[in-house]
Amino acid sequence: MLAANSKAHVDVVSRVLRNAGRQPTVPVPHLILDSWRRSMEQHHLDPASLQGPRILSQVMLDECRERSELFLRIARDEVARLHGQVRGADYCVMLTDAQGCTIDYEVEPAIRGDCRRAGLYLGTCWDEGEEGTCGVAAVLTHRTAATVHKRDHYRAAFIGLTCSAAPVFDPQGELLGVLDVSALQSPDDRRSQSLIRHMVAQSARQIENAFFMHSAQGHWVLRAHRAPGYVDSQPDLLLAWDGDGRLLALNSGARQALVRQLGHLPEHVGEVFSMEHLAALADESAQPLAWPGDGALHVRVSSPRRKRPPAALARDAAAQIDTRITEQLRLAVRVKDCHLPVLVQGETGAGKEVFARQLHALSARRHGPFVALNCAAIPETLIESELFGYAPGAFTGARGKGMLGLLQQADGGTLFLDEIGDMPLGLQTRLLRVLADGEVAPLGAAQRQRVDLHVVCATHRDLQLAVAEGRFREDLYFRLGNARFELPPLRERSDRLALINQVLAEEAKACGVIGQLSGPALECLLGYPWPGNLRQLRMALRYACAVSGGSTVQWQDLPADVRGQAPAPGAAQAVNPERQLLLDALVRHRWKPVAAAQALGISRATLYRRVNEHGIEMPGRRKG
Repeated sequence: MLAANSKAHVDVVSRVLRNAGRQPTVPVPHLILDSWRRSMEQHHLDPASLQGPRILSQVMLDECRERSELFLRIARDEVARLHGQVRGADYCVMLTDAQGCTIDYEVEPAIRGDCRRAGLYLGTCWDEGEEGTCGVAAVLTHRTAATVHKRDHYRAAFIGLTCSAAPVFDPQGELLGVLDVSALQSPDDRRSQSLIRHMVAQSARQIENAFFMHSAQGHWVLRAHRAPGYVDSQPDLLLAWDGDGRLLALNSGARQALVRQLGHLPEHVGEVFSMEHLAALADESAQPLAWPGDGALHVRVSSPRRKRPPAALARDAAAQIDTRITEQLRLAVRVKDCHLPVLVQGETGAGKEVFARQLHALSARRHGPFVALNCAAIPETLIESELFGYAPGAFTGARGKGMLGLLQQADGGTLFLDEIGDMPLGLQTRLLRVLADGEVAPLGAAQRQRVDLHVVCATHRDLQLAVAEGRFREDLYFRLGNARFELPPLRERSDRLALINQVLAEEAKACGVIGQLSGPALECLLGYPWPGNLRQLRMALRYACAVSGGSTVQWQDLPADVRGQAPAPGAAQAVNPERQLLLDALVRHRWKPVAAAQALGISRATLYRRVNEHGIEMPGRRKG
């Protein structure tokens, strides 16, 4: 039997919806009223339901988090900062993906259990079609900041919560996710949440701008604000363009302002600002600049820096990305832009999805969506509906409005199918037809629908063997196998030092440590065979940063299985002082042999001879 307050809420929802058309005013905002109506009439949800939100399995959650890895990494600092501002009032902070699934959150340990029971937890899903009116769903529907306060919620399960949420968009205007701040208890007056809503919206813009700046590397960038003191710290407008002046990226503030002033989104920066003035302001301090809007903006223009390959992001400027990978990527872009499917092969954790994302970013479809599915991470019974979607009422338990499959979500862009070798045979047949005909038939749909997408597949399996054993369709293999690109494992890559430094810098920043390696620790990492490749490297460095206590990562801070491949450094120093001297010089000079040899007062040939004598493996040099 429903509790009295739950029954009263159901009576209010029913009465408001019944009388909404007859009365000039309603007791809830129109955004809430419209959502209540959809929840009842379209989604057929029960306002009396006390069931909590749907929670993803660990496998599904891991897949969602992998899909949003860059977004998660960029948002992490701001999520923690925002929680630091609201934790004293017992608010928790949640970050969801573009489908409303919670992929990150911050909550005080004292209220973690209560929040989890209320649905404020990692892996919970907040789509309106399943949960009715709630903060995240309101943002997903209206794409603007919203507060859903206590009895604004449609389902009785959530009427104690107050939720303020805001969208985060990528530089092309696509929704990356939703930032939400929620509390289990709060005053009844909705106006009490005005400050919280403002804080959430501001933090969402900070994440959005950080994502923009990461994406705009290598291009011209303009930051703008009406007040000169806020140009760098809190720009209202962000624009990025290439050397020809073509606009490549806009933040949401720029999109809204330009549509308001011009009536459309411009394609060239010259439609908004004088190109001569922009060139004159390049790399100067903030200056006023005329534009189509009212009054002058204060802007700062940054000229593009020379684009560097991914490995060069590491602190060792001499290290370059493995030439085999750059050549594979160059050829793969040409193949993909000729409308051919691409197959990427390599060991588990070798960076196949990273390669696929780079391929998408360099291809002619870089402005379209990139949609990923790990065929091995989703139960066989769910892959078909995830990939093809389904029509309303296609099967018992299906959402009332149906679901758009990943094939349709990737329309105009790239679909990445990881571990294609684990796809069931029946789905291989359907995928082959999509590749051949460019049409998709959602489950339960009467008509096929056209899709325009490029497919990139990846696997660590031997597909030829799978074909011979009858586990993979031969005709699908023939369609994929011609454009096959092999990624080397980490242990064979010549850019291991740069990759170690790059991953260390990322993990050190997340843990708040200095991000330096001692000589023995670095030598151990360089000599380890890395059976789990880049994924294992990241986890090992995450662990080392966590246990290092904020100081330089030492040999003993590395995971035991990694240390087990190398002798303890103390013994090595006692027996081989010359070896340690060589190693210290190489580490100090970023493994540059000329600089290290000069510091030691020996020739480069002598340095190489002694390195070989002491069994020191130099990054980029393969053992004979």
